[in-house]
Amino acid sequence: MWHKSKVAFVPVDLTFDSHILSSSSLTHPYAHIGEFHRRLAMALASIGAIVSLLIYLSLPYYTNAAGENILLNDGSRRPMVFPLFLSQSNSTTSSSSRSVSIHHRKLHKSLPHSRMRLYDDLLLNGYYTTRLWIGTPPQMFALIVDSGSTVTYVPCSDCEQCGKHQDPKFQPEMSSTYQPVKCNMDCNCDDDKEQCVYEREYAEHSSSKGVLGEDLISFGNESQLAPQRAVFGCETVETGDLYSQRADGIIGLGQGDLSLVDQLVDKGLISNSFALCYGGMDIGGGSMVLGGFAYPSDMIFTESDPDRSPYYNIDLTGIRVAGKQLSLSSGVFDGEHGAVLDSGTTYAYLPDAAFAAFEEAVMREVSPLKQIDGPDPNFKDTCFHVAPSNDASGLSKIFPSVEMVFKSGQSWLLSPENYLFRHSKVHGAYCLGVFPNGKDHTTLLGGIVVRNTLVVYDRENSKVGFWRTNCSELSDRLPIDGALSPPPPPPPPPPAKLDTDDSNPSLNASSNLPGEKTQIGQINFDIQLTVNSSYLKPRLEELSKVFSKELDTKPTQVYLSNLTSNGNNSLIRVVVVPTESSSLLSNVTATSIVSRFTNHQIKLPDIFGDYQLLTYKLEPPRKGTRWQMKNTILVIAIVMVSVVVALLAYGVWLMWKRKQTSNLYKPVDEAIVAEQELQPL
Repeated sequence: MWHKSKVAFVPVDLTFDSHILSSSSLTHPYAHIGEFHRRLAMALASIGAIVSLLIYLSLPYYTNAAGENILLNDGSRRPMVFPLFLSQSNSTTSSSSRSVSIHHRKLHKSLPHSRMRLYDDLLLNGYYTTRLWIGTPPQMFALIVDSGSTVTYVPCSDCEQCGKHQDPKFQPEMSSTYQPVKCNMDCNCDDDKEQCVYEREYAEHSSSKGVLGEDLISFGNESQLAPQRAVFGCETVETGDLYSQRADGIIGLGQGDLSLVDQLVDKGLISNSFALCYGGMDIGGGSMVLGGFAYPSDMIFTESDPDRSPYYNIDLTGIRVAGKQLSLSSGVFDGEHGAVLDSGTTYAYLPDAAFAAFEEAVMREVSPLKQIDGPDPNFKDTCFHVAPSNDASGLSKIFPSVEMVFKSGQSWLLSPENYLFRHSKVHGAYCLGVFPNGKDHTTLLGGIVVRNTLVVYDRENSKVGFWRTNCSELSDRLPIDGALSPPPPPPPPPPAKLDTDDSNPSLNASSNLPGEKTQIGQINFDIQLTVNSSYLKPRLEELSKVFSKELDTKPTQVYLSNLTSNGNNSLIRVVVVPTESSSLLSNVTATSIVSRFTNHQIKLPDIFGDYQLLTYKLEPPRKGTRWQMKNTILVIAIVMVSVVVALLAYGVWLMWKRKQTSNLYKPVDEAIVAEQELQPL
């Protein structure tokens, strides 16, 4: 396993308060109103109704499908929001799915297969992971898929120097089927000569060491292979990237006695083969298959010599760029280990002469593009500013095709996503994911080279096959016959559960992810945080923004509700909804969001402690809710405005009437004329 340390890694609320004018201070001494004033009041009421309708039509629509109280940082109900700008529509499109046509052939019924999903992202995380369950009851781990390692290992509960990973450490004492591998002639032993130990060091200066144990290993609910006993490493010390990475450990698929593939093959449980399929630049994920299956008829195979190197090598003899062969001797790729395929390495590394020729050929084809500095000043990357858009679908029209030429004369075609990575600091820029290997003459082809490529490691026939496909969909289309074995027993229930009627699906079962025809109105995640609820309550708005950032959604799409206390911990619901302009979450978006929670990819600041996902549920869009809400708003608005206008009209009329009646009569005193003396005739 080699790694190069490159990680391609507020709305305005206008709140209304409605105040109704009180009529308690107005008197009504007259029983009848003149016809003119009655018509005037009716006209004003009609105008008020029209104004209400116009206000209603201008309202944006949003409804919470669950009908819950959404909490702000002060715990109050969220006010009605009137955005000042139109929101962009929710991205419901994805790169067009490529048809996967694998010919169905009759399989060896005596040899089952283990089909397993891959998670994470090659350039974002630096690796792909799969899930293994170890022990009884099973304990789940996210392990880096590494064809260059020969040991599978996870952190042990008594590890003296292990980093903080996404899952709890393995607890041997909690597994009824765990047994330590006792010291023997075929292993290195600890100082007390009681237990076998292992130690592995990698080129990027990370290392792992610990003791060897044996336990039941389960492969998930998509596997035909029942749980099997296997030897694995229980780490006591980690250094370098192994210490700092989020993944728990490594699943070793290399060639060696401790390799998980070798152990299963030696027991006659699978055929001597496995396959990997890494997702592309826009969508991660993928598949892994332990054992053979019906390969596509147009798959391109090349020889692999197991006696030459412990690594999986191919007989690479040349490279073509834009159809033109590089002026290189075929011996340049024939270093100590040959051309090595390593799924645990992120990028590709060529001997200096081959890299110089490759870089020059690519730059010649894209000479009109502006060359810019790379994202990391510690590396002299070759980067290009392509366009303001960050869409990778058009890269094949700008960058040249690349072919790997084999000794047989066949060639393996690469697209730009197989040798480029996105610039992490400049939007619309891309960099070469191929680097010089310095003094090492080995050609090392990492995961970037095999993105969206089904790679079959046919160890039984000493060859490696390549087939271009859409790896993100391959897991659902592999022709593996036979019924799937039941999933491993669920882990012990969490210490607490939210008060909810939601079902509690298995958080590890990929079948819970949305299907192609599923309509999703919102997703509810019930989680537990290791902080007190009183401490958390004033920080809910900040926490909501953290979740929004980690899920790559808009702040208005993430809400927090149902905050309760569970001892020193907090229980809370995270609600993810579509954008204001959409009523549905796309299946691609929903799958990505669910995977980030279930695979523990959400990174919270230390002030929020650690989180544990208890349950999640996909909510369908609720029919009729919008119409009911509109009718309610319309009726209330019309009534309120009509009452206000009518009262105002009545007040105006009353004041006018009083003024009129004040001039009709005079006081009696004013009508009496003072007596005067009679004048003499």
